[in-house]
Amino acid sequence: MRINYFILLLISLLSFFRVQSQTATLRGKVIDAANSPVQGVSIRIKGISTGTSSNSEGAFTINTPSGATLVITALGYQSQEIPFTGQTQLTIQLEEDNQTLNEVVVTALGIKREKRQLTYSTQEVTGADIAKTKEPNVLNSLTGKVSGVQITSSSGQPGSSSRIVIRGTSSLSGNNEALIVVDGVPINNDQTGNNGNGNGISRFSDIDPAIIESVNVLKGSAASALYGSSAARGVVIVTTKNGSKDQKPSINFTSQYAIDKAIYPEVQSLYAQGDRGIYWNGIDNDQKTSLIWGPRLDTLRVNGNPVRNVNPMDAFFQTGKTYTNTISVQGGTDKSNYFMSYSYLDQEGTVPTTDYKRHAAFAKFSNKIFDKLTANFQFNYVSTTSHRTSEGYGLESPLWTIYTAPFSWDPSPATNEDGTQRVFRYSRNNPFWALENIYNDTRGNRFIPIATFTYNPADWLTITERLGADIYSEQSKYHEAPSDVLATPGILRDRNNNYRQFNHDFIAEARKQIGDDFEVSMLVGNNVFSTYDQRYQITGTGGFTVEDFNNISNTETQVSTEDYRRFRRVSFYAQPTVDYKKMLTLSFTGRMEQSSVFDKENRTYFYGSASGGFVFSELLKDKMPWLSFGKLRASYSKVGNDNVGAYATTTVYSIADNFPFNGIPGFLISGDLGNSNLKNETTTELEIGLETQFLNNRIGLEVNYFDRDHKDLLSYVTLANSTGYRNSYINAGSMYNKGIEALLNIAPVKKENFSWDLTFNFTKIKNRVTALYDDAESVQIGQTYAFKGQPYGTFFASGYSYNDAGQLLIDDTGLPVISESKAIGNIQPDWLAGLNNSITYKNLNLSFFFDMRKGGDLMNSDDRYGFFYGTSKATENREDRVVEGVNINTGETNTVTVSGQDYYQRLSNIYESAIQDGTYVKLRNVSLTYNFPEKYIKRTPFKRASLTATGRNLWIYAPHFTGSDPEVSSYGTGNDALGLYGNSVPTSRSYNFTLSLTF
Repeated sequence: MRINYFILLLISLLSFFRVQSQTATLRGKVIDAANSPVQGVSIRIKGISTGTSSNSEGAFTINTPSGATLVITALGYQSQEIPFTGQTQLTIQLEEDNQTLNEVVVTALGIKREKRQLTYSTQEVTGADIAKTKEPNVLNSLTGKVSGVQITSSSGQPGSSSRIVIRGTSSLSGNNEALIVVDGVPINNDQTGNNGNGNGISRFSDIDPAIIESVNVLKGSAASALYGSSAARGVVIVTTKNGSKDQKPSINFTSQYAIDKAIYPEVQSLYAQGDRGIYWNGIDNDQKTSLIWGPRLDTLRVNGNPVRNVNPMDAFFQTGKTYTNTISVQGGTDKSNYFMSYSYLDQEGTVPTTDYKRHAAFAKFSNKIFDKLTANFQFNYVSTTSHRTSEGYGLESPLWTIYTAPFSWDPSPATNEDGTQRVFRYSRNNPFWALENIYNDTRGNRFIPIATFTYNPADWLTITERLGADIYSEQSKYHEAPSDVLATPGILRDRNNNYRQFNHDFIAEARKQIGDDFEVSMLVGNNVFSTYDQRYQITGTGGFTVEDFNNISNTETQVSTEDYRRFRRVSFYAQPTVDYKKMLTLSFTGRMEQSSVFDKENRTYFYGSASGGFVFSELLKDKMPWLSFGKLRASYSKVGNDNVGAYATTTVYSIADNFPFNGIPGFLISGDLGNSNLKNETTTELEIGLETQFLNNRIGLEVNYFDRDHKDLLSYVTLANSTGYRNSYINAGSMYNKGIEALLNIAPVKKENFSWDLTFNFTKIKNRVTALYDDAESVQIGQTYAFKGQPYGTFFASGYSYNDAGQLLIDDTGLPVISESKAIGNIQPDWLAGLNNSITYKNLNLSFFFDMRKGGDLMNSDDRYGFFYGTSKATENREDRVVEGVNINTGETNTVTVSGQDYYQRLSNIYESAIQDGTYVKLRNVSLTYNFPEKYIKRTPFKRASLTATGRNLWIYAPHFTGSDPEVSSYGTGNDALGLYGNSVPTSRSYNFTLSLTF
């Protein structure tokens, strides 16, 4: 018996050693088509769960039984199966998978995911597409290119701000703009620098477009939930460029030159200055008037000579010029890579003296410290200066004067021989005098450092720590000289803004392959986000004893203020994901936040999402060979939003009027009542999407439907006088956004030397305000109104009056009756669309992009004032008329004849007369690029060379709008004056020429 046991043991040991002798250690490396290492590639043994993944150098080690088959899978690459034949070294070269839409995209927290596995909508715009637009502001380069996104410029002045809203307005008075994230770190995009009248500068304009690799837009709440409260409004993820490993230094130099021509608003050009057809020369003291209701210019003679007939805008605006030079260098070794860039932008505006200048330095360095730890360091330093003129309806604005000036008046010179201003009317400065004496100078310095550490303790576990900051200071000086025309004493205002924002993420992600079919992952993390915002301001009035000495000590009276805000948000989040055969994906997110803007009882809130995707084309490969790819996805999410400023729960102090008095300061309890019951806004969203590719990816169609419900919206409301306070923040109401997004890609021609690619996107959103506080019918946000049961952004002002039969009511003088304030229009467009074409023939590429909007009302205040002055284009029709309608007193048809002047001057008091349809079609961008063939540059030091000619805003068709550009909202990015157009610097038609050299 013992012999039998011994024999059995010996057989078992021999079997064990035989198996061990059949298992070998395989070492290998995974590379792509460019021979660069590929990290995160899954290498496993077919049929069992044993596996590993490649490290940052593409290297891997795995114990492999004889006769086994290795299964190689990676995001964005074709899968491979390789038989193991006992080799000890193996190099695996991956091929990109273009047949199944396996491209990798950057998602929340900077994590890369395979697009086919995403369970929500995202859209990418490449850095090359951004560069083609030649826009200094990255936001403007996205206009019309992404479905579900609306971008609105505020002005044509250099450096002006832009507003970006994703999937409609989501808050009544809080921030409605998307969160901007650069390389995983949120950055500030406030509008700053508006120290005088007019809009300011968007801080996103600090980012140099030349350093951008791609921009991904996360539209829905499920996509952005991991970013927390600020992401309830959508996220714009900017990924900057990297260097390449094992590459010698490569230098690129790009030089651009652009000219800008202002696109004028429409004005009447037939009649001279005067009143009731009588000419006023605008020179003699008793001949000055704001009215342009004089005789016809073409027949007018003074002392036998024709009067001046020149558009004042021709005399005022100049050709703008922009110079941009960029140099970058990139390269790397086997363990590190780097990318560095410097650019200088010098933009001279179409308004004389205005400019915007930007120095931008960027550096990114990545290094493999040891086998399992990689560090990435980057910084972005930006220095900007701007010289801006006043805009809007302040009396100091030169634009108000020039837009309403008569063709018969010459604005030059600005002053008379005695030093007084030359003006054609009283109560307005000469526009050229205003340019020299009323302005806002701003200087900014910004630093965005980011450090990311990635540690892989095991092939299935990645630990990431990311630290980022956004620090900027801005000094602005508003100067307004004493004016003899306005009888103003003069103002100097110095303002210093200091802003610091810190972000820290600690993320652990476990990812494991289970058998051949399942891949599971779990991501957990913690985020700490804090901001500090401080503003010092000192305003001096009067004095100006020493001429041209723009120092606050040169003023008679000074009042100083200080304002600061601190904010902190601490969050914990998780995202489990299960994937089955890369065909069925199920993902969940959860996040807990504590926000300092709320009192303790409401400070903590939870939210999350559930989403799934089904790649149904995997089941139809044989039956439908024409279907390259097909995926259905659905998600449901709930996101919280702390969309209110710091200290809204507290009643604070404010400076009392007429203080300091005798050097003693005085304060009053603020008229804003703190509300300790404030709680977070919530957005719940259902999203359903379909993604398809047909005919070997020659045709692609993506369609999304979303239903977003926004509740407990925070709003700044007016209180009853009996409370003793004027205003307070409350959770004031709710609204919804429902919509459809579509993205169509077609490649009609795809040949070796010729290709044509076409992209069309479409967005239609229905917005409604569904509830307001205490059953209120409306909420006022500055000049913007939200009415219950109506879309957000109603114009509420005087209009025409009608009887029950819909007939216009006319008074006894024969003029339209002015109604009380009522809803007269709404800013929401019916739909948005964009159409891009890219045609390539050998080394020549032509691309052109059309941008479209249907509907959406605008308040053209320039026209409303122009009705009174006689400058509106409509006032060229000055014939006497009988206004169609019925008499308000008798009900009889109106028969009273009125003059054209009386008619239009009545319209100037009817705001509804200035509501115009904002429909437009734009040829927004045309770009022609020639890439020099290698044979032309092989004897030069250059590896690549190209010339590009680009045109922007070459054609604008706006049949119902008489201003410069219906896409402009003149008063900046806030909610308080949406859709208002008035006395802003006009949009420009631009021509850009670019030379790019790589060596």
